[in-house]
Amino acid sequence: MNAQGNELRFLDPTILARLATLELKARTVVEGFLSGLHRSPFKGFSVEFAEYRQYMPGDDLSSIDWKVYARSDRYYVKKFEEETNVDCHLLLDVSASMGYGSRGVTKLQYASMLAASLAYLMNRQRDAVGLTAFDDAIVTMVPPSARPSHLRSILVTLDRMALGRRTDVSKPLHLLADGIGKRGLVVLISDLIDDPERVIDGLRHFRFRGSDVIVFHVMDPAELTFPFERAARFRDLEADDEVMAVPSVVRQPYLDALHEAHELYRRELGSAGIDYRLLDTSDPLDFALMAYLSTRGKAR
Repeated sequence: MNAQGNELRFLDPTILARLATLELKARTVVEGFLSGLHRSPFKGFSVEFAEYRQYMPGDDLSSIDWKVYARSDRYYVKKFEEETNVDCHLLLDVSASMGYGSRGVTKLQYASMLAASLAYLMNRQRDAVGLTAFDDAIVTMVPPSARPSHLRSILVTLDRMALGRRTDVSKPLHLLADGIGKRGLVVLISDLIDDPERVIDGLRHFRFRGSDVIVFHVMDPAELTFPFERAARFRDLEADDEVMAVPSVVRQPYLDALHEAHELYRRELGSAGIDYRLLDTSDPLDFALMAYLSTRGKAR
């Protein structure tokens, strides 16, 4: 579901990128998203941050929230705090390939805006949220906390984030899966430029440890469509290798291989109970926030 009217333009990544601070970007995204939810026909779905459930026979009538009933025409009761709070772990890929961007917003900028928006939303929900950045190793880690002041620590860390080195997604995933003691929600934001089988194996490790997982596969529009026309040198941002190619010759094999990789992720991660979402960096961020709320509902 999209935010409506004026809110939608505030979720556009190219407009967001021009805002002054990451905190302002995150607040703009989340407030616009929530405003859109309140105006949507799906009243009652995640509008109250998943802190309500429908009334069931046997519940105390005094627990019904009549304000929510007035908006949704349905009976909802407030959940207890221990039923609703989740430990959330944001895992952000900062490897060199995340520095690519063909339309004014790099994958890392988009991923950072998404991570900041999710952290803002999680903190507002009183969830404990933490951040881990990685390339071929763990670069920085901010442990989860639900304190209101903790959000600033995460935003400052994101704002200072620099591009790293080569990608090795699976190695940090296994280390982190072993280190998470309490089951919760793991959110991976990455361009997944790595061996898919090794990435899938690393993500399955989180499921084995009892955590729910959502994967945001961030790609640039040019990576998804390969729109290039003239012969050119294409440079690997991580290995610093160059290859000369004629786009008309390599386009279809490239797109076929890309489609095969996406289908592999969808199939294998889906069978493991992992939510996989492909994101184009020109997509409004509300798509990702709605996917997060859906997955969080399963993690409670």
